[in-house]
Amino acid sequence: MKNTVKLQVLAAALLLFYTSSLAASGKAEWNPALDAVMEDIHWLGHDTFRIEYEGKIIYTDPFQLQNPEKKADIIFVTHEHSDHCSPADIEKIRKESTVIIAARLAAEKLQGQVQIVSPREKIEVGGIEVETVPAYNVNKFRSPGVPFHPEENGGVGYILNIKGARVYHAGDTDVIPEMKEIRADIFLVPVSGIYVMTAAEAVEAAGLIKPAIAVPMHIGRHMGTEDDAVYLKKNAGCEVRILPIEE
Repeated sequence: MKNTVKLQVLAAALLLFYTSSLAASGKAEWNPALDAVMEDIHWLGHDTFRIEYEGKIIYTDPFQLQNPEKKADIIFVTHEHSDHCSPADIEKIRKESTVIIAARLAAEKLQGQVQIVSPREKIEVGGIEVETVPAYNVNKFRSPGVPFHPEENGGVGYILNIKGARVYHAGDTDVIPEMKEIRADIFLVPVSGIYVMTAAEAVEAAGLIKPAIAVPMHIGRHMGTEDDAVYLKKNAGCEVRILPIEE
């Protein structure tokens, strides 16, 4: 009996040490609840996700939607480029009560209940806590000195609190200094290069953010390949889940 008690005490001490080490490292700890969150995250291609949460249907950057059956309660738009801010696709899923959260230049193109956001804001929409974070280029240029996504354009990424998990949709961005301060459990990360971070840079971003799970995006539809996603899976210091494209 004494030996059993000693083993229980030792196990508890080791668990405490392990969780303390995780807290000190800042790395998100995997737990079974994250699987429940992941089951409600559906990748529709490119940077488009449908997230189902407490009866709400949430979309991010709707683009080239095929035959969407589920209308949106909330739509998040990261920036103004047509493959992220597509009014035609938004109209396919918008209903009168749909709330659209959009960066400033994107909001100018949209109709309905549109709420403009800027980087570094905290808001609540539909009972969901949301943080906006900057999204911009530091080394991807359309011409010398002119980035595809200038910081001054006000593009954003979104951190959504879903079932207690911090889900970070990075938007179109490179690895930026602000990522040193971002913590997320689930990281939806672009990997294609050219306009956004490369797969190798996505590995670097994951090292800064320390998620429990990373999900590659900005691949397919002539932007990035499955090889980019596989590179992230092989090299990121966290679990990487490559989701199938759903309709």
